[in-house]
Amino acid sequence: MDIDSICEQLRAGAKTLALHSALKKNHALRCVSESIFANKTRILQANARDVTKARERGMTEALVERLSLDEKKFNSILEGISVIEKQSDPIGSEVCGWTLPNGIHIAQTRVPLGVAAIIYESRPNVTVDAFALAYKSGNAILLRGSSSALESNTALFEAIQEGLCKAGDDGVQNAVYLCKSTDHSDVEQILNAVGKIDVALPRGGASLIKMVVEKAKIPVIQTGSGVCHLYVDSDADVKMACDIAQNAKMQRPGACNAIETILVHKDIASSFIPELSCAFKGGVDILADENTFNLLQKTEYPKQKIAHSTPEDYGFEFLDLKIALKTVDSFEEAVEFINAHNTKHSDCIVTNNRARARQFQSQIDAACVYVNASTRFTDGGEFGFGAELGISTQKLHARGPMGISALTTTKFVIDGDGQIR
Repeated sequence: MDIDSICEQLRAGAKTLALHSALKKNHALRCVSESIFANKTRILQANARDVTKARERGMTEALVERLSLDEKKFNSILEGISVIEKQSDPIGSEVCGWTLPNGIHIAQTRVPLGVAAIIYESRPNVTVDAFALAYKSGNAILLRGSSSALESNTALFEAIQEGLCKAGDDGVQNAVYLCKSTDHSDVEQILNAVGKIDVALPRGGASLIKMVVEKAKIPVIQTGSGVCHLYVDSDADVKMACDIAQNAKMQRPGACNAIETILVHKDIASSFIPELSCAFKGGVDILADENTFNLLQKTEYPKQKIAHSTPEDYGFEFLDLKIALKTVDSFEEAVEFINAHNTKHSDCIVTNNRARARQFQSQIDAACVYVNASTRFTDGGEFGFGAELGISTQKLHARGPMGISALTTTKFVIDGDGQIR
């Protein structure tokens, strides 16, 4: 991969795009959406080939689900572009402004970061999501997907380029580039492109994120793995807790916002565990501490699906139909345990005690802290962003689902009338 020429192309695209009005960018996005729709059959066929190869290589079904595009996911890609198109253009908007006593006016305004690179696994929808968010926020973007989704990503990228071409002068084709090579050295070139790429975003499993953070010489917005917790409080509605647990674990177990650990207060464990076993319907492997193990043994839950947990099971991202289960003696123990084992992604409490709920939201160190709702809502689309670049688990610049503003920074624009210091 010739990283220098690629970045030169992207930098030129970013400079052009930074001057485009919201009207021009929105027209280009509409053309891209129409092109993706027109190429639907080709895109889904390419994805089907990727899925077949993935299964042949032994990929787990939970991860295959992340790779797969069906009718619903395809439509959500188009819907995401539509939502992004309708959002206000952040570029040039004033964050704040004031006038000094000497008459100088200072305004802090939003500007694009420039050239971004996203390194991602599976999830072909990211190809479109990342492009659309970058384009609307005036940035060029380098897409580096995984080999498992290469045919899907290529078909989507070609549809994007076709749409930008149809947009005429409004379409900036050199503002997006897909790296089609599967050579891992390409990733290192991206991460070492100091002065050429302004920011890198890893989106995938813990090993990918760790590698990017450790090797990058350019700024990184860290999207962490999702070790998400559900705490069932002593004052919880048991049915609500079971419904949330079932949804947050079983709907998409390979998603980063699926729960991996359930903590249950000892005072409600004897009523919650039997109901949980019914909610899971034998579909989840449960790694349980001594107390919950004994309670599960009294239910009709398949015995081969229950095992004793080890300390290593807590704080682990299974990305599968598997969960760690543990009782705690107090609310305080639950908070301490979660903060020690989570990845600062998404955690939830189920409780009818509003004071305790607010205490939980105040004390849990995570990007998204829920009360009585599934962690599966941690998603740019669900938050109303249309799409997301990922879920940032760091604290600087961006945190949580990253929409358009995550690829902007600010500059101060100062107007005077001959003042000198």
